[in-house]
Formats: sequence, C-alpha cells, structure tokens
Amino acid sequence: MRLALPRWAGTLAVKAAVFITVMCCALAALLGVLVHVSVTNQTVGQARDLALDRLTEATAAFEAGDALERGVALDPPELPEPLRELAAAGERGTMVGEHGGRPTMWAAGPVDGGRALAVEVDYSQGERTIDGLDRAIVWSSALAIGATLLVGAFAVTRVTRRLHTTAQVARRITAGDLDARVDDPRTRDRTRPQDEVAAVAAALDSMAASLQGKLLAEQRFTADVAHELRTPLTGLHAAAELLPAGRPTELVRDRVAALRTLTEDLLEISRLDAGRERLELDREPLGALAERVVRASGTDTEVVAVRDVAVETDRRRLERVLGNLVANAHRHGRGPVVLTVDGPVVTVRDHGDGYPDYIVEHGPQRFRTEGGAKGHGLGLTIALGQAEVLGARLAFGNAADGGAVAVLTLG
Repeated sequence: MRLALPRWAGTLAVKAAVFITVMCCALAALLGVLVHVSVTNQTVGQARDLALDRLTEATAAFEAGDALERGVALDPPELPEPLRELAAAGERGTMVGEHGGRPTMWAAGPVDGGRALAVEVDYSQGERTIDGLDRAIVWSSALAIGATLLVGAFAVTRVTRRLHTTAQVARRITAGDLDARVDDPRTRDRTRPQDEVAAVAAALDSMAASLQGKLLAEQRFTADVAHELRTPLTGLHAAAELLPAGRPTELVRDRVAALRTLTEDLLEISRLDAGRERLELDREPLGALAERVVRASGTDTEVVAVRDVAVETDRRRLERVLGNLVANAHRHGRGPVVLTVDGPVVTVRDHGDGYPDYIVEHGPQRFRTEGGAKGHGLGLTIALGQAEVLGARLAFGNAADGGAVAVLTLG
C-alpha cells in the first residue's frame, strides 16, 4: 500500500529544505563526534597520566615503608575487577569507574606479596567537562542548522518564486493569452549574471513573441483572403443566377454556395481569432431556442427537454453553436440525432462512429478531417470559438454504446 503524500511535499522548496536539513544534521553529527572523541581522549588522557604519576609515587612510598596517602589503598574492595586481575598479573593499568557515587579514575599496580596497590583520582570535573561539551555541540548544531535552513529557504524561495511566475505565464499562453510575458528582471539587465531561471524565462518570452507573430500573420492572411474572395464570389453568385436552368447550372450554383459558406466561415474565424467579438445578452428559454435551431437546420433531429430553463446569453451565437453541432452530427454521424436540454446543459448526440481521437483529446482543428469525411473542419472550430465567447464550455466525447456526444454547458 502506497502512502499518498500531500502536493506541497513534492515542491522544490520542500525538497531543498529537506536536503539542506539532512546535510546539516549529517555534518553537525560528524563534527560533533570528532570533537567529542578528541576532547574525551584528551580529558581521559590527562586523568590517566595523573593517576599513573600518583601510582608511581604511592608505590615508591609503600616500598619505602611510608604511610599510604589519602586515596591510596591496598586491594580496596571498590577496585574494578579487571584492574585487580591486571595487577595480579604484574601489570599496571588505569580504568574509569565509580567510587562513592562519583566518577573515578582508578590506577593499580602490583606490589610485593602479589597484592594490588590502587590509586583513585576524582574524575567528576572531567565528566562535567565532557557533558558540557556535548550540550554545547547539540545547541550549536541546532542553531547552525536553523540558521542554514533559513538562509537556504530564503535563497530557494527566490528561485521557486521566479519559476512559479514562469509557469503561470506559460499557462496563460496555453490558454490563449499571447501577450503574457515573464519579463524577468535579469533578462532586462544584461550586466547581471544570467542564471538558468532567467534563461528559461527569456526562452519562454521569445517563444511567445514568435508564436504571437506567426498567429497574427496567419489571422491577417485568413482575413485578407476571405475579404478578397468576397467580392468576386458575390459577382459569381449573381452570374450563376442568370444561367439557364439545368443540371450544369445547379452544379455551378452549388459550388458557388459552398465557396460563399467557406468564405463566411473564414471571416467568422478571423473575427474570433482577433478577439473583437462582443456579446448582445438577452434572456432566452433554451427549449424554444433549440426548437428554432432544429427547424432552421431542416434536419430530422429530435429535441428532448428534460428540464427547460431560461439563460442570459447571446441568442445569435448560441444558435450558431447548436446549429453547427446539429449539422456536424448529420453530416458526419448517423441518425437518430438527439438534442437534449437539461437545465443549462445542452447535449447533441448522434449514433455514428463517434468523434476522431484528436477531437476528443485536443478539440477540433480547422482544415483537418479524417476517414474521408467531407468538410473543412471549420464547423466545430467555429462552435468552440463562439462557445468561448459566450463563456460556455463545449466538450467532445463518444458514447459507450457508439456515437458522438457534444456537451455544451452554459455559465
């Protein structure tokens, strides 16, 4: 079973803080151990030398028959057993133990008769020195870790704040705001060192500017072509109306009508791309509006009103969206086509092969169709664009039992 971590646990600032803390703790522990071992060896060594010196003096005094000084005794019961055995073997040695509840440095050596002459030296001061040193190491390590963590967190936060700003700008560009720029201060001042974050910000700004230029050029080209085609098409349409009746005339008129429709669609897309569309809001009952759309389409589409509501919307744009969805369902799908109104949600469903994968995953793309389908891919593109102008959400999917499903959710 995997433990689900909170989202903030994976942020760069948290990872950096954990890394800095772990490294500081490891370094503090290593230095603390080294200092502790060094000072302990020095303190114990001094006490051992003092005890051995006193043992040498006590041994000389004992052999001379002098009285034993305070802290010197023959075979004292408190003498640690390892030292007693060492003295019995004819060797001298020292060992830290206790006597009277106090830390004591013992030194023992052999004397005539196979007995052990022992010297005790008070080791309380040495023990207090080591304990105080350990506490000082712990407190200083904690302070050093805290200060390092604060400084490191401040430095990392400055970097992550810039990264968050860059990510927000990237999301705005993805949403269609091509005017968004990071405008990192380091990229404006070339005398300042350019770090990796500044390089990413500069690359994102450059990409956005290039993308904006290309899209604007494409929009201008589309609008110019559509405007230039409008005049000759109007004349061509008028000329086609003067042709004598017959099959060739019908074919010409049909193609001219298709060209006029394509031209108007291109003009509408260019207006949507330019973002100059303005809403004319009014309160409209969805059920009646859906009925009008179906009647205007001249198709055999069933309208089902599960829950009819009145919404404040731009009637012409909403009719355009629903009309394009219904037309697309009849052109590329199979009947029956059902338009369902359920509150502010309008669904258009057919029973054909469903939408292509690229539409479900990425949305409609102009001038792209698959499987030999007729059309230019502009109907769904216009429907999506008008839905965005309305502030509505248009989603495309496929039903489990077959058929394309377009769901329009109004504010």
